[in-house]
Amino acid sequence: MDFNWNLGADEEDCVAEIVDRAFELYAEHDIQAGEKIDLRIDLIATHNHACHLNLVKMLKAPDFDFMHDIIGIRRHLNRETGQLGNHFIPRCAMG
Repeated sequence: MDFNWNLGADEEDCVAEIVDRAFELYAEHDIQAGEKIDLRIDLIATHNHACHLNLVKMLKAPDFDFMHDIIGIRRHLNRETGQLGNHFIPRCAMG
């Protein structure tokens, strides 16, 4: 599958802020985080292929809902197809 890695400028900024926030929460709760680039790739793949995300809503979500989406995407994204498995739907999915 050919993945679309393109985002608009506002989306790029939002994804960068989401990644930074996630890594701050990972550190705060002593959660193994991996690499920032991996989360960025997962978010873009989800947004462009699995389900369109409301990135602003995700960025502003309460910590619990925010981490639900971040951890769920990391756990359920099929990195070969760009689809989410196990019927996972992020809380910040659009429509």
